Amino acid sequence: MRRRIVIAAIVALASASIAGPPHAAAPTLVRIETGAGPIVVALETRRAPITTANFLAYVDQHRFDGTSFYRAVRSGHGEGLVQGGISNDMTRMLKPVKHEPTSVTGIHHVDGTLSMARDDLGTATGDFFIVVGDGRYLDATRKDPGYAAFGHVVSGMPLVRRMLAAPTFKGGWSADTKGQQIIHPIRILSARRGG
Repeated sequence: MRRRIVIAAIVALASASIAGPPHAAAPTLVRIETGAGPIVVALETRRAPITTANFLAYVDQHRFDGTSFYRAVRSGHGEGLVQGGISNDMTRMLKPVKHEPTSVTGIHHVDGTLSMARDDLGTATGDFFIVVGDGRYLDATRKDPGYAAFGHVVSGMPLVRRMLAAPTFKGGWSADTKGQQIIHPIRILSARRGG
């Protein structure tokens, strides 16, 4: 009897080693349908759980539907960021979330990174941005908490680059945002889980 148990245990171990280690959970994908085409993003649910849960709440409650990409921040040489979301529309806004800095998550602002827009710490709600080029100046440092990166674009970066190059108004919402408001915002038709 003992011999059968030992043999069964050896067979089970051999089967496990042939199968290999368990696969990591598949990334959570979100497809953002715009009037100019789709953008698919993969969310870092394990490394940035608070920020991704917030973003998915807006997705699942269809709060991004009918909003837009409305801001293009150009930093030169085809780099910068494109911002979209609820544009601080109080009727769409959920409760602000705690800040998850890149120094905690380990997610850096590189080409295609998805990150949360905010004013002060703990004010991020339903506005987000996509980085074009090197955006590591948006990462947390000892003196600056930076922004909360929480995913990346898996398809649609050519569209994001076109949005970055879109014509903008000369003025702005403030002195810091002059020349960043897109004249013809790109409509977000829907945002749904899945690629």
